[in-house]
Amino acid sequence: MQSQYEGQVDIFGVAGRSAIDDMATFVDRTGVGDFPHIADLKGEVWAEFEVRSQPAFAFVNDDGTFTVHVGALGESGLVERIDALLAT
Repeated sequence: MQSQYEGQVDIFGVAGRSAIDDMATFVDRTGVGDFPHIADLKGEVWAEFEVRSQPAFAFVNDDGTFTVHVGALGESGLVERIDALLAT
Protein backbone atom coordinates (compact mmCIF):
# COMPACT_ATOMS: atom_id res chain seq x y z
CA MET A 1 0.00 0.00 0.00
CA GLN A 2 2.89 2.35 0.74
CA SER A 3 4.03 2.10 -2.90
CA GLN A 4 0.46 2.72 -4.14
CA TYR A 5 0.44 6.12 -2.41
CA GLU A 6 4.15 6.97 -2.78
CA GLY A 7 4.64 10.73 -2.65
CA GLN A 8 1.03 11.34 -1.61
CA VAL A 9 0.62 9.71 1.79
CA ASP A 10 2.96 8.70 4.59
CA ILE A 11 1.96 5.51 6.36
CA PHE A 12 3.31 4.59 9.80
CA GLY A 13 2.52 1.75 12.13
CA VAL A 14 2.39 2.57 15.83
CA ALA A 15 2.74 -0.37 18.16
CA GLY A 16 2.31 -0.32 21.90
CA ARG A 17 1.36 -2.38 24.91
CA SER A 18 3.96 -5.03 24.20
CA ALA A 19 7.65 -5.82 24.18
CA ILE A 20 9.68 -4.69 21.18
CA ASP A 21 10.38 -8.31 20.17
CA ASP A 22 6.63 -9.02 20.14
CA MET A 23 6.04 -5.91 18.02
CA ALA A 24 8.71 -7.01 15.53
CA THR A 25 7.16 -10.48 15.35
CA PHE A 26 3.75 -8.91 14.61
CA VAL A 27 5.21 -6.85 11.75
CA ASP A 28 6.90 -9.92 10.28
CA ARG A 29 3.88 -12.20 10.75
CA THR A 30 1.36 -9.78 9.24
CA GLY A 31 3.55 -8.64 6.34
CA VAL A 32 3.30 -4.93 7.11
CA GLY A 33 7.04 -4.28 7.02
CA ASP A 34 6.88 -2.11 3.87
CA PHE A 35 6.40 1.05 5.92
CA PRO A 36 8.04 2.42 9.09
CA HIS A 37 6.84 1.41 12.54
CA ILE A 38 7.11 3.27 15.83
CA ALA A 39 7.35 1.52 19.19
CA ASP A 40 5.11 3.66 21.39
CA LEU A 41 6.33 2.15 24.66
CA LYS A 42 4.94 4.93 26.86
CA GLY A 43 1.70 5.39 24.93
CA GLU A 44 2.51 9.00 24.05
CA VAL A 45 1.58 8.73 20.37
CA TRP A 46 -1.62 6.89 21.20
CA ALA A 47 -2.52 9.57 23.77
CA GLU A 48 -1.89 12.36 21.25
CA PHE A 49 -4.46 10.82 18.92
CA GLU A 50 -6.79 9.73 21.76
CA VAL A 51 -6.46 6.05 20.83
CA ARG A 52 -7.47 3.75 23.64
CA SER A 53 -7.58 0.36 21.90
CA GLN A 54 -6.28 -1.56 18.91
CA PRO A 55 -6.75 -1.74 16.04
CA ALA A 56 -7.11 1.96 15.35
CA PHE A 57 -6.25 4.23 12.46
CA ALA A 58 -5.46 7.93 12.71
CA PHE A 59 -5.87 9.90 9.51
CA VAL A 60 -3.91 13.14 9.74
CA ASN A 61 -4.53 16.00 7.31
CA ASP A 62 -1.85 18.39 6.08
CA ASP A 63 -3.11 21.02 8.54
CA GLY A 64 -2.64 18.65 11.51
CA THR A 65 -6.31 17.92 12.08
CA PHE A 66 -7.13 14.25 12.37
CA THR A 67 -9.85 11.66 12.65
CA VAL A 68 -9.50 8.27 14.29
CA HIS A 69 -11.21 5.06 13.28
CA VAL A 70 -11.25 2.41 16.00
CA GLY A 71 -11.63 -1.14 14.73
CA ALA A 72 -10.55 -3.10 11.70
CA LEU A 73 -10.80 -1.54 8.25
CA GLY A 74 -9.33 -4.12 5.92
CA GLU A 75 -7.43 -3.08 2.83
CA SER A 76 -10.48 -1.86 0.89
CA GLY A 77 -11.69 0.24 3.83
CA LEU A 78 -8.25 1.74 4.28
CA VAL A 79 -7.96 2.56 0.57
CA GLU A 80 -11.41 4.17 0.68
CA ARG A 81 -10.45 6.40 3.63
CA ILE A 82 -7.12 7.40 2.07
CA ASP A 83 -8.72 8.17 -1.30
CA ALA A 84 -11.34 10.33 0.44
CA LEU A 85 -8.61 12.31 2.22
CA LEU A 86 -6.69 12.81 -1.02
CA ALA A 87 -9.84 14.08 -2.73
CA THR A 88 -10.28 16.95 -0.25
